Amino acid sequence: MGSSESIAIDSSLVRRLIAAQFPQWTDLPVRPVRHGGWDNRTFHLGDDLSVRLPSAASYALQVEKEQRWLPRLAPHLPLPIPEPVAMGRPDEGYPWSWSVYRWRHGEIATHAPIGDLPAFAATLGEFLAALQRIDADGGPSPGQHNFFRGGALTVYDHEARWALEALAGKIDTDTARSVWEAALVASWTAKPVWFHGDVSSGNLLVEGGRLAAVIDFGTSGVGDPACDLSIAWTMFSGESRAAFRAALPLDRGTWARGRGWTLWKAMIVAAEMPGTDRLEVEKSRRVIGEVLADHLRYG
Repeated sequence: MGSSESIAIDSSLVRRLIAAQFPQWTDLPVRPVRHGGWDNRTFHLGDDLSVRLPSAASYALQVEKEQRWLPRLAPHLPLPIPEPVAMGRPDEGYPWSWSVYRWRHGEIATHAPIGDLPAFAATLGEFLAALQRIDADGGPSPGQHNFFRGGALTVYDHEARWALEALAGKIDTDTARSVWEAALVASWTAKPVWFHGDVSSGNLLVEGGRLAAVIDFGTSGVGDPACDLSIAWTMFSGESRAAFRAALPLDRGTWARGRGWTLWKAMIVAAEMPGTDRLEVEKSRRVIGEVLADHLRYG
């Protein structure tokens, strides 16, 4: 079994897994979480717990990592993060390890009203700065478990150059190429630091218009934190982007790599790979425009 296409990851499976491995929770109702994700499928377990199951083998590598490291990171962070309660094993026709977490209240920022976006951005920047200060010795280096986030951008060079060719005449490819080249030469030379790996609106929980928690550390690791900067261009702009940037003590080279990372992700979507959603293509075009303008401003 290699993906969720051959596995019915549904409430019935979760009930069977819970009954087989954690009978103390057998009587708790199971229901899917709205906006429960694709890489991992999430379900409510009663009122206070959630169950998270990887949808493919490539995401299953993240389960033990989160179980091991999240409890070590949590005490050093200014906002709540996922709290593992138990780890399940392959069973009931499901081939990978899976997790039970404490339920975190809030609505993802993709769909939640945010009161003061610059304050929200500053709070997120402060969270990431705190994450980067945590002792990274022994932490997981970039690899298959997180699709090489936190490593050298050269891993994505072939895809980036393919996208540049595919987007000729559709975006300013000369400036885009300059962004990418600047990112490639600005390597991280400091000691590796902790990074989240997927700082996006879907992994930020909002309560009362404020940032309440940061979730989904599946692509976390230790290395170059530039991959955590994408939200500066995907969610923030103007005053909020400035507030986010001010909260992070990072050099120009790291911001250059952040722009490169963001550009690569946006270009491969904008180049309309098979199966790409039209709305995602349009969103990616906007992100590319933001990144290129930022490069021209800051160099």
